Amino acid sequence: MKNLIAAAALAGALMPGMASAHDKLTVLLDWFVNPDHAPLVVAKHTGIFDRHELLVDLIAPADPNDPPKLVAAGKADVAISYQPQLHVQVAQGLPLRRFGTLIATPLNSLVVLRDGPIKSVGDLKGKKIGYSVGGFEDALLKTMLEQYGLKLSDVTLVNVNFALSPSIFAGKVDATIGAFRNFELNQMDIAGKPGRAFYPEDFGVPLYDELILVAHKDKLKDDRLMRLLDALEEAVALMHNEPQKSWQAFIKESKSLDDELNRRAWAATLPRFAQAPRALDGRRYSRFADYLVKQGLIPKALPVADYAIEMR
Repeated sequence: MKNLIAAAALAGALMPGMASAHDKLTVLLDWFVNPDHAPLVVAKHTGIFDRHELLVDLIAPADPNDPPKLVAAGKADVAISYQPQLHVQVAQGLPLRRFGTLIATPLNSLVVLRDGPIKSVGDLKGKKIGYSVGGFEDALLKTMLEQYGLKLSDVTLVNVNFALSPSIFAGKVDATIGAFRNFELNQMDIAGKPGRAFYPEDFGVPLYDELILVAHKDKLKDDRLMRLLDALEEAVALMHNEPQKSWQAFIKESKSLDDELNRRAWAATLPRFAQAPRALDGRRYSRFADYLVKQGLIPKALPVADYAIEMR
């Protein structure tokens, strides 16, 4: 963690007003590099960031809960985060604003073994459920359990950090909440232990943006942020127009990315990337805030401008 903070602080030290051929920008990812981050990686390895005079450092976190907190503390420029967590964190006083969207559809799901004893959410009574990012998963799970007359107290939550699928394989948990339908389901299928997914939106959870870009609320006039969004828009278009070229650029990041899991996840994720990353659906954000109020996760629904903006 100390190394992550030091690297982020060093990369963020360049003031926005200091002109250079390539302005440094630190982006803290929400997870280890995977196809969810494809537009960032493609922009890095196809020269798109170069054209926008950006030198972008992509950093995976030691803990998926940390990136927004580091940005709020001024230790990094941008964090990839989740819309649900943003509402909660701003309500808690973190000085964050959403300024762009990376993935504009929910990915979160409740996953179990397809051939296991759990055939419906109602079968989870008395079971262990793994999670990685605290807070919102409780609300999702609560909403889903209520459809079967169950409460959170009827299950046991276990923090499994990054090990969502492995924790099910090892029998440490009976299900996981927070598993991404484009990644963990493919991971389980390849391992020969296919999964069954239950989707929160089928249980009354409002639609939301899964992955968003957040910055410190006092840094929103930083021109680097607008250039980052312009670059991401170009990268998504390139991924649709030239998928093979884009895939080759993606796997330049690491040889370990060139495998069956990432190829499957890439195809499953491509339609979900925001083609207009700066666009903001205020009504959608308001509806979701109202849902979080009902779930007791935030005390009141704030004006959208207090936590999300559309860059112009």
